[in-house]
Amino acid sequence: MTVAPAVRDRARGSLAERSVAAHRPSRAEAEEAVRTLLRWIGEDPEREGLKDTPHRVVEAFREHFRGYFVDPAEILRKTFEEVEGYDEMVVLKDIAFESHCEHHMAPIIGRAHVAYLPVRRVVGISKLARLVDAFAKRLQIQERMTAQIADTIQEILQPRGVGVVIEATHHCMTTRGVYKPGSVMVTSRLLGEFRTNPETRREFLAIIGKTPLELQR
Repeated sequence: MTVAPAVRDRARGSLAERSVAAHRPSRAEAEEAVRTLLRWIGEDPEREGLKDTPHRVVEAFREHFRGYFVDPAEILRKTFEEVEGYDEMVVLKDIAFESHCEHHMAPIIGRAHVAYLPVRRVVGISKLARLVDAFAKRLQIQERMTAQIADTIQEILQPRGVGVVIEATHHCMTTRGVYKPGSVMVTSRLLGEFRTNPETRREFLAIIGKTPLELQR
């Protein structure tokens, strides 16, 4: 039996996550790590303004990286079949998200555009936004996140095609390093008819206000 890449990758990820979870430091250890970093930059973690900072940072990490505690595929399990034969494109655009790059743990701020061509089943639109968040709320690189969203939709909903475009600003290059504020990275993953049918691709890009040339930059 051939195992789909998305299933195989998620299985590997689940095993790795279980292994990490089994060795996860305690909250006290996490807060002490923050105190160590504060001392490393020359601060005094015991001064009044910083006493509660380790607690706040750990709480912020729990929020920033809550995607590790979510099964993205499970979000799409519940679908609706009473769609009166609707089989045209479903698009949810301008899904705002915040992520963090895995290289510097700096913010990635952007928006995602997600589309699919249903085959008898559709999913609630809020589920598409939740799927984006499930992958965004992890340490990421934009290319991988784009592929993960598209591959999960294709695997679970089995539509005729999927289109995902992500536009984002990476603070690891706007607030440090090369210091290029205003730069925006665009990535895409097109599957099924979005890849093979030029008309489908053009319709999707027109809806989200993009051109094929912009995706090639």
